Amino acid sequence: MGFWASKAMLSAVELGVFTQLAGGSRSREQLERALGLHPRSSRDFLDTLVALGALERDNGQYRNAPDADLFFDRAKPSYVGGLLEMMETRLYADWGSLTDALRTGLPQNRTKDGASPFDELYRNEASLRSFLQAMTGVSLGAARAIATKFPWENYRSFIDIGAAQGACPVQIAQAHPHLRGGGFDLPVVAPVFNDYVAAHGLQDRLRFHPGDFFNDPCPSADVLIMGHILHDWDYDQKQALLAKCYDALPTGGCLIVYDAIIDDERRHNAFGLLMSLNMLIETPGGFDYTGKECCEWMTAAGFRDVRVEPLLGPDSMVIGIK
Repeated sequence: MGFWASKAMLSAVELGVFTQLAGGSRSREQLERALGLHPRSSRDFLDTLVALGALERDNGQYRNAPDADLFFDRAKPSYVGGLLEMMETRLYADWGSLTDALRTGLPQNRTKDGASPFDELYRNEASLRSFLQAMTGVSLGAARAIATKFPWENYRSFIDIGAAQGACPVQIAQAHPHLRGGGFDLPVVAPVFNDYVAAHGLQDRLRFHPGDFFNDPCPSADVLIMGHILHDWDYDQKQALLAKCYDALPTGGCLIVYDAIIDDERRHNAFGLLMSLNMLIETPGGFDYTGKECCEWMTAAGFRDVRVEPLLGPDSMVIGIK
């Protein structure tokens, strides 16, 4: 019955409960009017959020719990609810067809005919911006950890391959003023990337590189990053992307791959395993992988001194040197 709580949280994000309460406490009646809630359900819904730890209530007044206020207020730069918005509008319904996916091995979203899911996601500006904001939500914690844990003092430049909105480049550039870098993604992503970078005042140090990483060479830098990208693709495509990164790096350059890396015994990282099932539902051939598997692939591509380092939550990074 875990999906009950999940749906309550997803609806709360969609309705803007946490954004509404970021301005201060509100009564149930005030929230009914502001959010368009029906009186029959509002008390149970809001108190469910209290019981789940997302809201607090005193003397009939509701307010955000501290973590919900930080992460689910759309007006804050720490907002990660874009990911939950995508879960609400896209993935929640798709996961209702998990059984069919397990029986057929086929995706269960709007691209059941085998087309790339990104063609559908990038079909218009609204869906594109929504998806890229979701990628910021799923990557922000790992990006901050990479900015802290990787020895950036040994390098001068970096490029994020499949950069989306630019969350990872922004976090790294903010933490290390000596670095210059950018993001590589499809040309249609450029305005979204540039807007996000400019909003953080980093347009002089971060540049967008347009291209298709299957059809164009990757741009060169001291460090290349590929985050939440490799799991989207089948084995041969994974190998091709790693080879392209190797070719683009200078000798001594470094590749960082990060995902919800599954533990080698495949017993503990439930999120990584569930993410791999999500790739079954959402992509024609994608799957998540263990640290050992990724090390083997990177070694086969030519990288040396390959190692796995934990980041935050279920995410880890695999690092290799050319």
